[in-house]
Amino acid sequence: MSFRLNIKYYLVHQLGFTNKEAIKAIENRKLKVNGAVITENIEFNETWEIYLDEQLLKPNAPFTYIALYKPRGIETTNNPAIENNLTTVFNFNKHLGYAGRLDKESEGLLILSNDGKYIQSLSSPLKDKEKEYIVTVNKPITDVFIEQMAQGVDIMICKTKPCIIEKLSEYEFKIILTEGKNRQIRRMCKALGYLVSSLIRVRIDTIELGSLKSGEFREFSIH
Repeated sequence: MSFRLNIKYYLVHQLGFTNKEAIKAIENRKLKVNGAVITENIEFNETWEIYLDEQLLKPNAPFTYIALYKPRGIETTNNPAIENNLTTVFNFNKHLGYAGRLDKESEGLLILSNDGKYIQSLSSPLKDKEKEYIVTVNKPITDVFIEQMAQGVDIMICKTKPCIIEKLSEYEFKIILTEGKNRQIRRMCKALGYLVSSLIRVRIDTIELGSLKSGEFREFSIH
């Protein structure tokens, strides 16, 4: 997910301005963001300070970094109009972006933050950030399956990049990807004649799921 939040959106959706009031405040040079008068609808993050004339609307705030165990059956969206969205398991009291979508039937680590650059660094296909999964399939895993998965699989929309894969048991394997196509692991398995019965993400880059249980979360620092 690409994290984008502009000042007009923040004024309207977080501070209760009407669209007209927000546009007027920007055009009339009444807003100061981090000490600078703004004249256009700039990109924004929640750490910044906002003044309207001499009135403090929002003080500086630190970045927030959260590791969430997304339960199976929950959609990776904070849109309350969508059934079983993330807000049913996590209180979005801040505007948080998330890195590494998981499909509804998958579970495990999801990283949330109001640090847009950090979220983008984890999400961008150009960064080659590792994402590690534990996967259970519906029939015994063969050496041929492991070899073909490791080399990359034609999933119709593309051929996946080579990856690291290790057989853990007769029906379970660990896989480390540096890309994130939609339902990629499920498509890779299906192309080779397997169906995924369980898929858990246990790591994104250096952040691990650890001892989190389904629906639990913890804050962490990147410094």
